[in-house]
Amino acid sequence: MTKPDGGLGHSRAAWACNRVEQHDLPIEAARAGHRPSQAVLLRALQDVWYRFCVGLLNDPERARDAVQETAVRFLKALPGFRGEARVTTWSMGIALNVVREMRRTAGRTRQDDGTIADGRPAPGEGPAGLAELGEARGRVRELIETLPERQREVVMCRYFEEMSVEETARAMGCAEGTVKATLFQALRALKAKLG
Repeated sequence: MTKPDGGLGHSRAAWACNRVEQHDLPIEAARAGHRPSQAVLLRALQDVWYRFCVGLLNDPERARDAVQETAVRFLKALPGFRGEARVTTWSMGIALNVVREMRRTAGRTRQDDGTIADGRPAPGEGPAGLAELGEARGRVRELIETLPERQREVVMCRYFEEMSVEETARAMGCAEGTVKATLFQALRALKAKLG
C-alpha cells in the first residue's frame, strides 16, 4: 500500500470516495477476490482511513498502523459486504473499531505541541494569518481531545469526514438518535470550553 498523504484537505480523498461510490471501481470483483480490483479499492480508501484515524489517534505513526490493520480487516470482511451502506461508510466502521482497539491496548496519546495532526497550518493571509489559523486549529484539536471518546468519534465523523447522521450511526454501530444526542453533548461541551 502506498503511504497516505496525511493532509487535511478533502480533494484527493473526496475524489477517491466519489469514484468508489459511483461504482467506477470494481467492488463486485474485489468482493469475489480479484486481487487487482482489491488493490484499486484499497488505494481509493486509504487516504480517507488515514485522515480519520489520525484525527482520532492524533499520532501519524499509529494512524498508519491503524490504516494497515483496517486494510487487512476490510479485505477479510469484503466478501460479506452486502451493499446496505456505502462502501466508504461501511469501511469507516472497520477503521473505527481498529482505533478503539488500539486505544484500549496502548492508551491514548496526544501531540504535545498543540498542532493539528499533520503539523501544517491551513492556508491564510500571509505569515501572520498562517500562524493564527495554526493556533486556532491547534486549540480546536486540543479541545476535541478533551472530549470523551464517543463524543470525539461523533465529531470526527460528522465534521471532519462530513458523514451524515445516518452514515455516522452505521459506522459507529448505534442509533441515529444516539448520534444526535452525543453530538449535541459534544458541541455543548466545546462551547462551554470556548467560553
